[in-house]
Amino acid sequence: MPALCRDCLTQFETGERCPSCRSPRLTRHPDLFSLSIAHMDCDAFFAAVEKRDNPALAGQPVIIGGGRRGVVSTACYIARIKGVKSAMPMFQALKLCPEAVVVKPRFDAYVEASKAIRQMMDELTPVVEPLSLDEAFLDLTGTERLHGAPPAMMLARLVRRMKDELGLTGSIGLSHNKFLAKIASDLDKPRGFSVIGRAETVAFLKPKPVRIIWGIGPAAQESLEAAGIRTIADLHRWEKDALTTRFGVSGVCCPRGVSA
Repeated sequence: MPALCRDCLTQFETGERCPSCRSPRLTRHPDLFSLSIAHMDCDAFFAAVEKRDNPALAGQPVIIGGGRRGVVSTACYIARIKGVKSAMPMFQALKLCPEAVVVKPRFDAYVEASKAIRQMMDELTPVVEPLSLDEAFLDLTGTERLHGAPPAMMLARLVRRMKDELGLTGSIGLSHNKFLAKIASDLDKPRGFSVIGRAETVAFLKPKPVRIIWGIGPAAQESLEAAGIRTIADLHRWEKDALTTRFGVSGVCCPRGVSA
C-alpha cells in the first residue's frame, strides 16, 4: 500500500517504519497519491503562537481568553485533556484546569502567522479557500506536473515547512471533496495526516453522528434526533422531499448525498 513518511517525505510501499529515517509517523492509503482536495487545520493555533513566542509556556496548560467572566478562545492540548473547550466560560475552564496559564489574545500576532501560512499555501495552488485564520481548503488538482510531486507530498511538505520556519504545526485531511477533507483533518490531531478515499466514503460516514455535518449545532441535532435521525445512515434513509416537509428550507441543506 502506498505510504509516505511525514518526517523525511520518503515514499514507499511496505514496512512499519520509514526505510530512510525509521520514523513511525507514516500515512498509508490506497488513494494517497491520487487525491487532491485537502483541508489544513492548525493545531491549537492561538495557543501555539503564544507558546512559540514565549518559551516559558512550554509544557504548561495554556488558555487563551479574557478574565474570569470571559470565555475561552482556544486552549492548548494539555488544557484540552482536562476538558477545557473553546467558548467555555473562563470560570468553568479554570475549575477544570486551575493550574492553567491564561493569556489574553494577541490578534496581531495571529494574523501575522496566518498570513505567513497563507503565503506557503498559495505557493502550492491558486485555489485556496480560507475558513478562518488557522484553517483552509486547498484544491491541488492538476498541480503534480508543476511541482513534480503528488498533492499528498506537497501537503506533507507544507506542514513540515510550517514547523521548521514558523514553529507551528497543522493537521491535514485529504479526500475527494471538501466535506470529507475537513472531517479527515480532525481525525488524528495534532500533527495528523488522514485520508478518506472515495471507495470507503459510505462505510465511513454511515455510523457517524449527524452533528458531523457543517451547520448542525445542538438545536438542529436535537430536532433531527426527535425525528429519529441520529446518524448519517438514518439521514440517508430519508427522501429530500420528506426532509423539506419536516424541517423546511434547512431540510434541503441536509446533505443526504454526502456519500457522493
